[in-house]
Amino acid sequence: MNTTLRCLSLAAFLLLFTVFPSPAQTYIANVDKTNVFAGLEVGSKGVKMSLLEIERNKQNTSFHILKDTTVNTDFISFTQSSYQATINALNSLYDVAVKQYRIPAANVFTAISSGVHIQAEKENKLNWIDQLANAYKFNFNEPERKVTVVDVREEGRLSHLGIVPDSRRYNTFLIDIGSGNTKGGYFPNGNTDDFKLFQLSWGTKSVTNAAEKKLETDNSLENYGKQLSRVLSVAENTEIIYAINESGSFPMSDNVAFSGGIAWSIATIMYPELIDNSVVPVSYEDVVNFSERLATNFNTLADYYLAKVQNDPMFNKDVINKEVKRVFGVFDQRALMAGTGLLLKIMRQFQSVTERKNFYLVKNGSVGWISAFVNQNSPK
Repeated sequence: MNTTLRCLSLAAFLLLFTVFPSPAQTYIANVDKTNVFAGLEVGSKGVKMSLLEIERNKQNTSFHILKDTTVNTDFISFTQSSYQATINALNSLYDVAVKQYRIPAANVFTAISSGVHIQAEKENKLNWIDQLANAYKFNFNEPERKVTVVDVREEGRLSHLGIVPDSRRYNTFLIDIGSGNTKGGYFPNGNTDDFKLFQLSWGTKSVTNAAEKKLETDNSLENYGKQLSRVLSVAENTEIIYAINESGSFPMSDNVAFSGGIAWSIATIMYPELIDNSVVPVSYEDVVNFSERLATNFNTLADYYLAKVQNDPMFNKDVINKEVKRVFGVFDQRALMAGTGLLLKIMRQFQSVTERKNFYLVKNGSVGWISAFVNQNSPK
């Protein structure tokens, strides 16, 4: 089937699941700045800034992502250099929001992700979070500025509100695979206050690190694959199976949506013809085949998938090439193998002889929870 026909065949699936935020833009001209808000998030890998336009009426609230920017600083390595890079990025992005885009300071909200807090707690480094928040407030002489440390349950709830559309609110189980952990959940009781949390202590980077620690003197890809398989088996048997069973999500959810960097990267590489779609349907078998290609034919991976759109004039090949290159700039082969392997272990728990779930990869989920956080905290 050619790529044009495949796009048409996927359209039916996409109508069933449309991500709430619109795709990110690179400018905010001709927008009423009183309705524009900035969310700054300190995450495991760095600092993100999302600029949103919020529109409210009596019926509902909608928000549009005008711009999102990320500065990778690897904060959870908790080194002096990563700390300095993080505070510099935080200060710089605040300046960009207030001075360049002229967002009122009262419309800038700052949060620290649950992944950072969990890792800091594990390593007895919670003082690094306090130090970062205090330095940030001191830099702008705003001692009363609020820096919220979002706990894992609230982050999962906000992610659902920011990513999943209202039409799929109560039949979708959202799972965000982050760098240091995985979190998500669903609303079992038909309201947005009662949120059933799902969480794992594993994320793309923590799986990668655990596999690499087992390499000892053999740093070959073959040995990495073997150790990765062992790490994932332990994660599956000690956490994943229990966490999904305990969530009670299987009978309650028709859709299982995955967000996070690994979801974006897989969707981008597997389906370059869907570059403009923020959510992509996949099957378990599709991801298994992709995982095998990662391990055995990585050097040809980009060319293999880009060939799908090469001879079709309906696609903007420059845009697609740029986005695919961005994926490989963020994730190397081993990280992609780790994240995809973790995704498959979770997906496998929803495979049933009697019932098939709808799986989706959300590409712009990185701005989901911070968007809902800003929407929740901005003046009504």
